[in-house]
Amino acid sequence: MTILHPNQANFSIHVQVAVVGGGGCGLTAALSASQAGAETLVLEQDAATLGTTAMSTGLIPASGSRLQRSAGVEDSAGLFAQDILNKCRQQTDAGMVRALAAASAATVDWLAGVGVPLSLVDSFLYPGHSRHRMHGTPNRTGGELMAALGRAVAQSRAHVLTNARVKALFADASRRVHGVRCLRPDGAAEDIGCRALVLACCGFAGNPELVREHLPEIADGVFFGHAGNKGDALRWGRQLGADVADLHAYQGHGGLAAGHGVPILWPVIMEGGVQVNNFGRRFADESRGYSEQAVDVLAQPGHVAYTIYDERLHELMQEFDDYRDAMAAKAIKSGRCAAQLAERLKLPPQGLEETLAEVARHTRSGLPDAFGRRFAKRPALAPPYRGVKVTGALFHTQGGLRVDAHGQVLSCAGPPLPNLFAGGGAARGVSGPSCWGYLAGNGLLTATTLGRLAGRRAATLGT
Repeated sequence: MTILHPNQANFSIHVQVAVVGGGGCGLTAALSASQAGAETLVLEQDAATLGTTAMSTGLIPASGSRLQRSAGVEDSAGLFAQDILNKCRQQTDAGMVRALAAASAATVDWLAGVGVPLSLVDSFLYPGHSRHRMHGTPNRTGGELMAALGRAVAQSRAHVLTNARVKALFADASRRVHGVRCLRPDGAAEDIGCRALVLACCGFAGNPELVREHLPEIADGVFFGHAGNKGDALRWGRQLGADVADLHAYQGHGGLAAGHGVPILWPVIMEGGVQVNNFGRRFADESRGYSEQAVDVLAQPGHVAYTIYDERLHELMQEFDDYRDAMAAKAIKSGRCAAQLAERLKLPPQGLEETLAEVARHTRSGLPDAFGRRFAKRPALAPPYRGVKVTGALFHTQGGLRVDAHGQVLSCAGPPLPNLFAGGGAARGVSGPSCWGYLAGNGLLTATTLGRLAGRRAATLGT
């Protein structure tokens, strides 16, 4: 990843706003810039615009949206911001958190207005959220979200160039970006000029060297993300003097179905499910969050655990395509009693029976267990039971280039770089310095809201 001087360029075309990356952040930024009147071009290295977003559930958190109001959910930007800050132990930029929370409802309402079929997820609360504020497409998949964004872009003034791998930026001594150089599948290089550039090429979770440098605790976890997340934005930004922060932060997941590559989503835990190890014993408070649970799962024998639940939760999970995929892959096992489920999962029956009996006692009493988890207000797990073997995974990084509330990249000296923007995984998130600060939806909050804000501001510089 190189920074070249503009006199080395041979620009074939010029656009007002160029966007590197065609995932959720990139398409959102392109839509926003296009609506603001800027000629916009998205450069995507793959043959299709999918990115990390397509591998997610596609759930976007927002406070005060029209969908919340229609459902009678009372929420506010202040409450949302406080939930984010509480989850990351106040160890992030509080001003940025408040700005994103304040802009989140407008983002979700805007997305619905451009044809993204969103509805409010009100059947459960994700860890750390005090209100129902997740918005998702009908089947709760990122692929569905990306398809809707792609249709919206196709109907806008923005253009998308696929199979275009950006290899270099052109910038002058003042650190103003003049364009990019991309490689085409036949090896030919093409230089494209721009007046403003948005980096939406995610983080570095797909770069084993950078992961071992910054995230050693999860380096042995399964990488479940877009292979193109190599840290391009981080390298370019550093070469241009951009400030970076929270490079140790990431979103992990403690429930990737082992050997199947399908995430078993956390509602199954939040509504009463548990995880046990090879001995049939619990080892952590699973309800803290799926991100921090990844490391605890990897610390178990064989780097695996087993998510245990019942028929009630099995029915709840039918809402998600991912779960139906796990069913189709035969990753989900069932048993009419704890002993039979243990046999099918190859667990010691006594250990699992004793664990489920202990969970039932804590459910009845409402008292916290040895890990501090409370099971009150949830029905006790009851036979027949279900279970699935899972492992810990790395989904995406949460540290990156520091940006202001408009997505403009900040220099190490403080002021923003002249015309460089970043969002999504390319930018510093709001999850603090580690895995435990990730509040469900933080990734798509910064992808969509920062993408919309960055695209709009970039358009003003590009005209």
